[in-house]
Amino acid sequence: MAGDEKTPPEDAKADVVVLGPPTADGGGVHVLRAREERIETGELRSLEEGRPITGEVLTLAPRKDNPRVCDVKESFVPGDATAPAKTKGPAQVATQAYRDNWEEVFARRPRSADLN
Repeated sequence: MAGDEKTPPEDAKADVVVLGPPTADGGGVHVLRAREERIETGELRSLEEGRPITGEVLTLAPRKDNPRVCDVKESFVPGDATAPAKTKGPAQVATQAYRDNWEEVFARRPRSADLN
């Protein structure tokens, strides 16, 4: 019977974080996260330039009625399909100055006949 189908409530697909107490080192807060019909525990810490990213990167929107409850607006998981592919070796970085001076630095110079 088509009329007896159960549809999940609208909030079943919600991604919500509840902020808890500070971590022992004071660098973050403990959180509970409800998403995809399961509850997860974790820590929330600020991103710091030059430090590796561990875990997910979230954008939170505190609720007006209770600012310790936040809706997750965006979530980025390093290594997912939207992330750039990892390659072996160092990053290939070539600035415009590097390109402009390529010939000056790496061009073959004519050999002088008076080597000795």
